[in-house]
Amino acid sequence: MRYPRSLRRRVATAFAAVGGGISLLLAVGIYFGAQDAGERLIDETLNAEMQDYRTRRTHDPQSPPPDTVTLLGYVAPAGPDDPTVPDALAALGPGRRHIHLDGIPYRMDIVDQSGNRYYLLYNEALFRQRQMRLGAYLAGFVAAMVLISGALAFSLAERVIEPVKELARRVRGIGPDTAHVDLAADFPSDEVGELAQAFEQRLDRLAAFIERERAFTADVSHELRTPLAVIRGAAEVLLADESRPPADRRRLERIERAAADMADLSTAILAMAREHDETRRDAVDLAALLEETLDKHRYLLRDKAVALELDIHHHPALVADRNLLAIVIANLVRNSFTYTERGTVRVSLDAARLSVSDTGLGIPRENLNRVFQRHYKGQHSLGAGIGLALAKKICDRYGWEIVLDSEEGKGTRAVLRFA
Repeated sequence: MRYPRSLRRRVATAFAAVGGGISLLLAVGIYFGAQDAGERLIDETLNAEMQDYRTRRTHDPQSPPPDTVTLLGYVAPAGPDDPTVPDALAALGPGRRHIHLDGIPYRMDIVDQSGNRYYLLYNEALFRQRQMRLGAYLAGFVAAMVLISGALAFSLAERVIEPVKELARRVRGIGPDTAHVDLAADFPSDEVGELAQAFEQRLDRLAAFIERERAFTADVSHELRTPLAVIRGAAEVLLADESRPPADRRRLERIERAAADMADLSTAILAMAREHDETRRDAVDLAALLEETLDKHRYLLRDKAVALELDIHHHPALVADRNLLAIVIANLVRNSFTYTERGTVRVSLDAARLSVSDTGLGIPRENLNRVFQRHYKGQHSLGAGIGLALAKKICDRYGWEIVLDSEEGKGTRAVLRFA
């Protein structure tokens, strides 16, 4: 699962959400409580006023019904001085209800007594205005609580997550050469302590793995270089004999080239196995290395109707391991020479990039993204074995970029950008 926000922001958001949620519940409770209390008060007022008017009407049949800003009364049958009951009210039966009369909201009570029907209406306009103001106040209160909770949460979240940040700083400062670090002892036995203990166990396993890898690479370095040197020396001695037939000499040259390539490849792989290249490097003349690589692989164009064009517009100097740089260039050149049967191989070098294009077999469009995978080999793919995969890793190590553009049956263009 991927979390798009920082831990501090998630903690602050949680605090703000809790504060806002509690404030919202309180606001809703206050709003509906105030509404219920107001309606109860209105009903009690209607009860008292209705009882008072009926009592007055019993003692004085000419007593007029209430007619104020808040209360409005009618009686049926009406006396000569009584107001006429509106048609909208005359059709209603006894009981309490909410109505609108002439656009004004009322709470109405209708009671029958001694052959008379009494109507009493309470003007709710003022009550509803107060209720709306209360709702606006409560909404502002909720918004203010969310903002206050968020602000306080952001200030407190830094303290809450400080143990996690301290653990991150401690882990970040641990390198592959760092001795065993007792992380769990510096943290309490809570979730952060469990995380520190998990890191400590994993770092111990990683340190043991690195130690095994270092021992392995050191042994491989020694065990590979000696036999390769023996093979190359024997091939050179045999090649020194001018009496050998041309066919034997070609086989010996192939053995010598393979041994040299193996020595360079083993050196490159061992260099890539190290996490950092701490050796101080001299700048490599890329143009000279390119010409040397072309001469070294020119035998691949033997007996082929292929023209080699070399355009050197600039002599860039790269600070890098010469063997690793040679591996990248050799892969581009060797693949172009190998898969071009006729036409042209054009090599161009300028200050920012090296381009190798050919008129060879090409690569299917759907396979271009797979040629840098280890051990991938398509029908006419360049990605045979670990060549291009290793070249891609070397480019990633130095921040270079290698791009292939190809069309099956028309050729391939490889560009190495090192600016």
